[in-house]
Formats: sequence, C-alpha cells, structure tokens
Amino acid sequence: MDLKGKTVVLGMSGGVDSSVCAVLLKEQGAKVIGLFMKNWEELDSSGNCQSAKEFEDVKAVCEKIDIPYYSVNFVKEYKERVFTEFLHDFEKGLTPNPDILCNREIKFDVFFKKALKLGADYVATGHYCRNHEATLIKGEDSGKDQSYFLHAIKSSVLEKVLFPIGDLPKTKVRELAEKYNLKTKHKKDSTGICFIGERNFKPFLQQYLKTKPGNFINLKGEVQGIHSGAVFYTLGQRRGLGLGGPGERWYVVDKDVSSNTVTVERGSEHPALYSDYLKARDITWINPEQEIKTPFTCQAKIRYRQKDQVCTIEKNEDGELLVTFNTPQRAVTPGQSIVFYKGNICLGGAKITTRGPSYFELKKEVSIPQDSI
Repeated sequence: MDLKGKTVVLGMSGGVDSSVCAVLLKEQGAKVIGLFMKNWEELDSSGNCQSAKEFEDVKAVCEKIDIPYYSVNFVKEYKERVFTEFLHDFEKGLTPNPDILCNREIKFDVFFKKALKLGADYVATGHYCRNHEATLIKGEDSGKDQSYFLHAIKSSVLEKVLFPIGDLPKTKVRELAEKYNLKTKHKKDSTGICFIGERNFKPFLQQYLKTKPGNFINLKGEVQGIHSGAVFYTLGQRRGLGLGGPGERWYVVDKDVSSNTVTVERGSEHPALYSDYLKARDITWINPEQEIKTPFTCQAKIRYRQKDQVCTIEKNEDGELLVTFNTPQRAVTPGQSIVFYKGNICLGGAKITTRGPSYFELKKEVSIPQDSI
C-alpha cells in the first residue's frame, strides 16, 4: 500500500509496539499523528496517574521522530460502554472479557471516529494481526497474534485500518526499537485486564461489587472450605482457592451465583471440566455480507492463545449459535468469547452463554451413582 502523503492517525499506548508502528509509518512517507487515549482515571499506590506516565513515553517517542501527538479523554465513554457491562456480567456470574469490548466500543468506534475527524485517511494500531482488503488475518507471530481480541470489528471499519507490525515477529519489533533508540525499547509488555493492569484483581472488584462469603462444595455437595464470593471464580481456576489437603490440586468445575456456591474437584483433567458443545449469542461476522450459512465447519478458539479447535456451527431457532466440537473442550466459560477461523482468516465470533453438559451435569440426567465419579 502506498502511504506517501496519506494522513495516518496512530493509536499510541506508550508501549514499544505502537512506538515502532510510528517509525514504520513515517518511513513509508505517511503523515503520522500520534493519538493517546485516556480511558481510566485512578492513582496508583504512589499517588501517580498511570496514564500520565504512559503519555510521557508517547510524547518522548513522537518528539524523537518528529511527529505531532495529542491526548484524548474517553473516560466517560469507557465507563458507560465497557466498564458498566463488565460489572453487570460479573454480577450475573459470567467471566467477561473487557479487552474485546474496549476494541469494539472504544478503539474501533469512539477513537476511530475521532481519528477521522482529525482528517485521517487511515487509522493504525499496534496489534499483532493483519488486514487484507478488509479481511482480518492472524498476525505473522503466532505467539503474539491478537485477532481473537479484534473479532467484533466490522469490515466497513477495517477498510481504513492499518496494522503496521502484523507481519513482524516480536523479536524484530524489539530490534527496531533498539535501532531507532526509542525510549520504550526496553519497556515490558503490558499484561492484565485493560483498565485494571497488573494490580490485584479481587480487591479491585470488591470496590464495585457487593459480595459475601460462601461455600466451596464438591460434586457430592460436601463443603470443602469457604470462598469470598462466587463472582470472583471462573471455570478451570486453580490458583487462589486456598484449598489444600492430600491429593491432586483443586479446580473450579462449576459455580452458582444465586446460591453463592463454587463447585470444586481434584485434578486438572476432571471430567466435570469438559464439554462437547456450547451456545453463544451477540454474534459478529466481520463481513456481514458474507454471513456464514449454517451448518458450517471451521476452527475456533474459546480463549486467547488456545490452539484452533475444529467445530461445527448451527443456528438455533432463537438466533443463538450452537457450536459442537470434534474434541471435548476444557473449561468452556460463559461470558468469554468464541472466535471463528478458516485457516488464518478470522471470520468473527460470539459471546458464550451456555456450556454443554459436563460429566457433572450428565450424571444427574442418567442417575450415575455418586460413588462412580
């Protein structure tokens, strides 16, 4: 693509990825504008605002390569369109993914529209994925591919989106940051939920959710310990349970927020963790004109970094998707997203509402004796 003379508004986070994007775009002759988004207002333990620190890094990079930069405040939009839904899902016992919501509602909607108002011919981000003729393709670096988080973006938006580092491995991005001596060259990759960062998750949520202690129980209904609130736990979770005793480690195999109980069993491969199918809604096909005709066989991920799994998609009468897997899936988690692929092409995705019967649920239907578990 010839970018010479084109105006490209680049979303800059203060990290190494977007910093290198700025250099690459300028090298291609684009008129690059760095735009920093402030989505969250909160001081850290030292009384400093983390977003202010990140903007200082954006400023340093932009001044070094001589491009203009601005900061925009989307705190109100973020709280209304991402954080509120995030809390609502937690209260219902789901495990939401706010990073996907942030991409759909903020980065590729509010931010995208702001960039166009600034005269952008294209909008760019530092995501590890590729875009070919409004088709979302996995990033070249399979260990960093972020298409999972971008599945809810429409092709009409992708027509004006660039992913400058999508063809590069992370090691090359680091090399380029060193080559141009960017301030962010040794900066660690950010981890954790977008607005929470690397802080302790449970104390953060306790500021917003009313919770109370409840029982950890096993499949026989026997109490194994006390938890701090069912909303804080997710299927397949091992860490942070505080349960010990002889035998294999405990894992969360089910939870019920209405009774405030969390069901646990020993062993990472316990049958109660596995499901053959799931149901999902809030469906997004990246190219709505090519909506998948069901039944349809493709690959899917039910979590980031999972290997692609072969599945068949059907549509129920109520519009929900029924997704059946060739191989039982571990810890299918309502609230998370299932994302569909054909090879390296991301087709779209949906929000998981229900997991298919696990062994735990099937045993009740066929009256399997408790002792056989």
